[in-house]
Amino acid sequence: MNPFKEKPRAIEKTIENWQKLYPKPYDKRFVDPYTRTRIILMNGTEFEANWFSHNLARHTDNADLRREIALTRYIEKQQQLKLSLLKPANESILEHTIGYEQLAVDLTAELAKREVDCYVKTALDFALLEDFDHLYRYANLLEMEQGIAAEWLVGRYTEIMPGRPTIAHHRFPTDNVRRNINAATADVQTVLSTMIITAAEQQTMNYYMNVTNFAISDTGRRLYQEIAMVEEEHVTHYESLMDANASWLEMLLWHEYCECYLYWSCYVTETDAYVKNLWEQNLTYEISHLHRAAALLEKYEGKHWQEVIRDGDFPQPISLHENIDYVRRILSDTVQFTSVEDGYMKVGELDDGAAFFRMQETVNPTPHIVPSHCVIDAAIRRYGHDYRYQIAPSPVPELRNRREDNTSVGRKPDAAPSTRFTCND
Repeated sequence: MNPFKEKPRAIEKTIENWQKLYPKPYDKRFVDPYTRTRIILMNGTEFEANWFSHNLARHTDNADLRREIALTRYIEKQQQLKLSLLKPANESILEHTIGYEQLAVDLTAELAKREVDCYVKTALDFALLEDFDHLYRYANLLEMEQGIAAEWLVGRYTEIMPGRPTIAHHRFPTDNVRRNINAATADVQTVLSTMIITAAEQQTMNYYMNVTNFAISDTGRRLYQEIAMVEEEHVTHYESLMDANASWLEMLLWHEYCECYLYWSCYVTETDAYVKNLWEQNLTYEISHLHRAAALLEKYEGKHWQEVIRDGDFPQPISLHENIDYVRRILSDTVQFTSVEDGYMKVGELDDGAAFFRMQETVNPTPHIVPSHCVIDAAIRRYGHDYRYQIAPSPVPELRNRREDNTSVGRKPDAAPSTRFTCND
């Protein structure tokens, strides 16, 4: 599909009244896990588009341009609100969190498996293992507090077991900044991937930052606090991959194109008829927004949209599905790595005075105060073992013990074997 070849609707006619704006929530007992994760993904995508537009408005003194993007931004916010209200009132914050982490795991794996830029793929693979571990930590909290087995929430499509332990995720901030791509020369899938994953991780960070103080226990509040700070690292990690040299209006065009691509992907992969209809409706809205962005680019910068996105044809649709074998391979190969400046090294290869070790000594002076460790320790003390859903033992032998939480892997030299990151040839 090429959205530039579609006929746009008048944007003014897409404003909805309150009755149309309030959707029918899904039934948490029967919803397909990937319907839930698609909703979370598009909620985050709409927030990113809206927030980008607000920042553009704050960085131009052109009142006419401000007015033109204000209309589109209003529609974007209506779309986001409708999507966020698909979540039912009886789905707890913690249940919904499992959906956030399943999305993080399976979206990241899907993007990594198709990525042609080796540097971007490595960035995806690196953070994948951290979101995978977050799912495990939250799943243990869910079992302890609500007696719910998270494997049923993820449909048994995504394993739940330790990844790179969360205690190892706390790096000195400067080590989370990556090199940016050049959208003018990069593959269109690479440009889209950097934008999609940034929006998804930003939504996760915002969600955890906002719900931390609503958690029902001190243990939960502390866990959300810790993982929210890791998500801050992830947003820094991913946003620094995005093209930093494109103009504001070029990036406005890319944002609208990305939204069109994702709504189209959701539409062609959705299994729920009601939600599928929303994806189709929002796609038609976004096509209008895209054409408006193209007109603004030409009006204010004298550039045709093809100077930015070339032919406009979509890549293959993003499909959310199980990625168990892929995650296991990345876990086996790279669990012992950390990031250093704009690259990656095994922990055992770092100098004794490396910033990573200094940060660990500051934030984690002892594992006994680290919330992500305390959650697993509490589960083990209560049940005699942690909660997991796995189809086979962990590919990392050091992470197989269900009666003791490992706080050394990914954090201390030679705590586990690792080989290297690989590219898609």
